[in-house]
Amino acid sequence: MLSATDRQFVETRRVARLATADRNGAPHVVPVCFALADDTLYITIDQKPKRDAGQPLKRLRNIADNPEVAVVVDHYDEDWTQLGWVMLRGRAEILADGAEHDQAQALLRTRYRQLAAMHIESLPVIAVRIARVTRWGNLAP
Repeated sequence: MLSATDRQFVETRRVARLATADRNGAPHVVPVCFALADDTLYITIDQKPKRDAGQPLKRLRNIADNPEVAVVVDHYDEDWTQLGWVMLRGRAEILADGAEHDQAQALLRTRYRQLAAMHIESLPVIAVRIARVTRWGNLAP
């Protein structure tokens, strides 16, 4: 699914944009930290100091209603010959626990040192099962 070039481009970026939509199709886009394993992209829900713990995040509510998502990983440069992006589309699952959840959290902790100090082990992980890849521009590392 992902070519070697796509994979390298995605893995060398630190932030992506996750697009979800609610049951009425209203879009919601947020920047996310992520890790890639095979044909699944993982996004953890980290500790949110300003959020209401009683209300699930909008991205989780949207995925529960409509699991079709898109993730864009991009590179911007003032030299427009250097622009490039990869869009991953697929179905998202919310992992609350289990072996895959734990492996994803470990992978994300390895990729982002900031997660080491957070208590994320009981927080959900979004697993995007990549079904389609679209690419454009300069994907050189």
